[in-house]
Amino acid sequence: MDFTELESAQVVTESFAGTSDPRLKDILTHLTRHLHAFVRDVRPTLAEWEQAIGFLTETGQACTDTRQEFILLSDVLGISMLVETINGPDSAATSAGPTPSTVLGPFHMTASPCRELGDTIDLIGSTPECVIEGQVVDTTGRPISGASLDVWQANDKGFYDVQQPGAQPPGNGRGMFVADNVGRYWFRTVTPCCYPVPTDGPVGKLLLATSRHPFRPAHVHFIATAPGYESLTTHAFVADSEYIDSDAVFAVKQELVRDFAIVDDPAVAARFGVTAPFRLATFNLTLVET
Repeated sequence: MDFTELESAQVVTESFAGTSDPRLKDILTHLTRHLHAFVRDVRPTLAEWEQAIGFLTETGQACTDTRQEFILLSDVLGISMLVETINGPDSAATSAGPTPSTVLGPFHMTASPCRELGDTIDLIGSTPECVIEGQVVDTTGRPISGASLDVWQANDKGFYDVQQPGAQPPGNGRGMFVADNVGRYWFRTVTPCCYPVPTDGPVGKLLLATSRHPFRPAHVHFIATAPGYESLTTHAFVADSEYIDSDAVFAVKQELVRDFAIVDDPAVAARFGVTAPFRLATFNLTLVET
């Protein structure tokens, strides 16, 4: 078959006939069909196609050990959230409903240090302090003993530790916790601030070209895991944060928005080992059995 505009996708997909992995063959076939249909629809000039290749090349060159520009590109185009939504737990299939999933984000590039329950992940000593506590349960409400919680966040100025290696110690804003025998966890931190995604690379240029702001509302990242349960990647969003209704990566779900309430009671503060006033957020996590 000749390679023509109308038959181009078929010519290429037929070349995958010998692919031994059926899933790979299916993915490549669909990808080729959609890409060829896109090109026929948009009809880019040669200069525009070269510009597109240059953009992808620049995106790859911007990736480092502590920065993933391709994840950021996926985030701002809504693809990361679409993949999470497709693969997330189906709340309609359970009685209690699992905690919704959200994007991993581009800053989960450093292993979180192991910490004890009640420890602080704010190594700077910022004030006012914040306590985040909750319980990990299954969809019947049964506590999950010993669940692992990988936590990371930006500081109160809106920067992750990997963005400020000279100003923040490694591991600041990060912690790996193990819930107790009734699934409860708690740790001290500082209330994170809203922040812009990195705009000094090709993704930033894309946002500028489309007149979009780069900001994410304040949030804390969680990955919750336990044997026999599906891993959950999610956020706890700060209810009174700016940009809560216009997240640059489309990750806000109302079920994940939490009040970070100001607590003045010294007795409550003493219970968590902090000084009043402090901010307190409760974020329970519901996991789905595998």
